[in-house]
This record gives sequence, structure tokens and C-alpha cells, in this order.
Amino acid sequence: MEVHLSPEQEAFIQQRVRTGRFTTADKAVQEAVSLLEEQESGSSAANGVMGSALVAAMQASPYKDIDLEPTRPHLPVRDITL
Repeated sequence: MEVHLSPEQEAFIQQRVRTGRFTTADKAVQEAVSLLEEQESGSSAANGVMGSALVAAMQASPYKDIDLEPTRPHLPVRDITL
């Protein structure tokens, strides 16, 4: 399979290889493919991990007294007689 990358994508991968994020460009492509496969499969395990990370971050917040519930303003309603 041949992959065609834009110059920006190629520069992005090469920069990540130079910084040590990936050892080779092939490793970057493998990681991208595995992420796409996870997204397409709708992995509930991945969603559970992300959800638990969100809960942990919210619990570790120093601003626990802030109410995160969105306010729901009442919409104006007209009386209608049928």
C-alpha cells in the first residue's frame, strides 16, 4: 500500500521522529492506523478509559465548588386558546 502525504503531513511526521515521539515514520503511520481502527470500532474500553480520566481530572480540580451544570433559561411561551 502506498501512502501519499502532503508536505505539511510529512514535515509533521519528520519533526516527531526528530523529537523522539516516533522512532520511524512507519511507527507514526502504524499509530495513526491503530487510532483510526479504535475510532471505527467504537471501542467501549477506550471510551471507559477516557471517561475515567475525565472523572479523575474533575475530582482533582482545585475548583470543586464551581457548579458545572448548565443553566437552562425558560423559553418564552405564549398562551394559546384552542
